[in-house]
Order: sequence, then C-alpha cells, then structure tokens
Amino acid sequence: MNTDDVNWPDYIHLMEHLLDVPLDDQRREELALQLSRIATLAAPLMAFPLPHRQEGAGVYSL
Repeated sequence: MNTDDVNWPDYIHLMEHLLDVPLDDQRREELALQLSRIATLAAPLMAFPLPHRQEGAGVYSL
C-alpha cells in the first residue's frame, strides 16, 4: 500500500464512529498529520522483502 493512497480524514472519521471516540477538528487534523508521518516512517520496513518461507513474526508455543 502506498501511503499516499490512504485518506486519513475518512479513516479517522470511521474510527471515531466505530470506537465511539468523538474528536474535535483540531485533534482530527493533528491525528491525520501524525498517522501520515508514521506511515511514511513505516513504508521502507513494510517494503522490505522477506524470503518466501520466512515468517513475518516468530511463533512461540509451550
């Protein structure tokens, strides 16, 4: 997923309703900015190719 493809205001609006956490306009704008920054920082990690049989995360069992 390209971080430019995400419509952060729509995502935030949806999460407000699903989680029943109302936000004011200033908080929505700041949250959209922070989510955009986080997505930009995470993009290189998410794009890193894993070998075919490599697990994305370890599986531990007792």
